[in-house]
Amino acid sequence: MVYALPVLFALWWRIKDRDSRPSHDRVIGLLSGVFLAVDVVIWQSSMEFIGTGLATLIANSQVVIVPLAAWLLLSERPGREVLVALPIVLTGLALITGLGGQATFGSRPVLGVTMAFGAAFLYSAFLMLWRRSNLRLVPTAGPLLDAVAGAAIVTVAFAVLTGRGDLTLSWPMHGWILALALGPQVVGWLFIGHSMPRLPSAYTSFIILLQPTLTLLWGRLIFDETPSALQYTGVAVVLAGIVLATRSAVRVRPQA
Repeated sequence: MVYALPVLFALWWRIKDRDSRPSHDRVIGLLSGVFLAVDVVIWQSSMEFIGTGLATLIANSQVVIVPLAAWLLLSERPGREVLVALPIVLTGLALITGLGGQATFGSRPVLGVTMAFGAAFLYSAFLMLWRRSNLRLVPTAGPLLDAVAGAAIVTVAFAVLTGRGDLTLSWPMHGWILALALGPQVVGWLFIGHSMPRLPSAYTSFIILLQPTLTLLWGRLIFDETPSALQYTGVAVVLAGIVLATRSAVRVRPQA
């Protein structure tokens, strides 16, 4: 996040005259970054207990949470499928914990699943607030800069307070971090931020579902993560619930 700030600031500087948002929208953008930072910390910590694939899948169960929150806060009424999907997703999460089985992948699967699901709530709050700060259809670099700045401040503070931060440059580790900052953090989120105010909340969450699906594949191919058969069953149940929840989203007419 820190490495993405200079690029985003340069982009914002070029279009700052077109960023007509009032100050309270910028504050909301910064606040969304706070939720994003805590989400990332908890999500990455959950990877230590259940691996990258399972942690990312569970953290992206915001596909069910966001429509319910949008219904309560924004009056974007979801379809009945969302209410049906919620217990399905919870059942899948229980299966991913391994139900106390000895052959479960991950050092502490119950804790990992709990943390990842908590990260999903934080991720939902980030998506809702960031979308709210970006409703005026201004160039995306402005709202994204606000969110990343808020996340960077909280992340650096967490690193300093816990003593886990290391700003010493080393190769190739920081090369990969720089690629992460410029690729997914800048280019990827510019695309997502451009589409967010132009689509219903649930529809955006459905598109982002590609992330955990592909991460499961990369976790197997790159890190040799091998969840148990019971956990794979839980993955299938969670995905089924998520797809069911988004059936109502794809029928919603996008905003003009």
